[in-house]
Amino acid sequence: MSQDLNHLDLSWSGGLDRNPPQGHELAISGLSVRYGGVTALEDVSLTTHCGRCLALVGPNGAGKSSLMKAMAGLITPTDGVIAWRGRPLTRSTAEIAYLAQRSEVDWHFPVTVRGLVEMGRYPHVGWWRRFGEIDRAAVNEALETMRLADLADRQIGALSGGQQQRAFVARALAQEAHVLLLDEPFTGLDRPSQELLTELLRMLAFSGRLVVAAHHDLDTVPEIFDEVLLVNSRRIAFGPVDSAYTAENIASCFGGTSSYRFPSEVLPLVASTTDQRETAAPSS
Repeated sequence: MSQDLNHLDLSWSGGLDRNPPQGHELAISGLSVRYGGVTALEDVSLTTHCGRCLALVGPNGAGKSSLMKAMAGLITPTDGVIAWRGRPLTRSTAEIAYLAQRSEVDWHFPVTVRGLVEMGRYPHVGWWRRFGEIDRAAVNEALETMRLADLADRQIGALSGGQQQRAFVARALAQEAHVLLLDEPFTGLDRPSQELLTELLRMLAFSGRLVVAAHHDLDTVPEIFDEVLLVNSRRIAFGPVDSAYTAENIASCFGGTSSYRFPSEVLPLVASTTDQRETAAPSS
């Protein structure tokens, strides 16, 4: 991941990071998630740190959303442990922010961009206490950082897809989250919005946060992320993009799946994996 971020405004970090993360560790050990008799994840383990940008890559139904919801403390794993800063994570914390897929958001909800970002302060001030100077400054800085100050009074449903994503990232910044979990953040965005969001995610990792994103565009993983988890209900591969994001691992993760556009060097391997599975399958 490129470190050439001099053109981005990082001055806000002193205001929002009153307790800046210094290599805080997120460790997952033997994580399994089941819904009734259906297994979403089975025995997934990984360790990553603040300052990194991690892609979760796998086919639809591979368990990416379940993994992020467990990391956010929104669901309870069936087995395994998630540890944040050396302590088991048993419930949601203000230090970890989860941004759902855009399709799960009610964009007709009557809230402005500023109102949405202010929600990020509720873990600090509660629902009834009035905002203080620190809270207002955190909200304003988050809006400026995400380049939304001019749209602060606009209803969220009136924004473009890219602006909507930035509004939710701004809420996470106002929350002073150290970890941002984003579920398919690039889906439905035009190219300029994708490029801007890429810069912003890089900036967040460069400033010391951990960015974890479910990602579906296989071609752009090396451009955006420095770590990758290839998952298909179980861990296929995990590590730095340079070593873990190989054609063989991608084929192992997606073999037999036809709904993805694979990088050209992966296509022969995917076809080979599919043929092997069909050959191994018992005849009816």
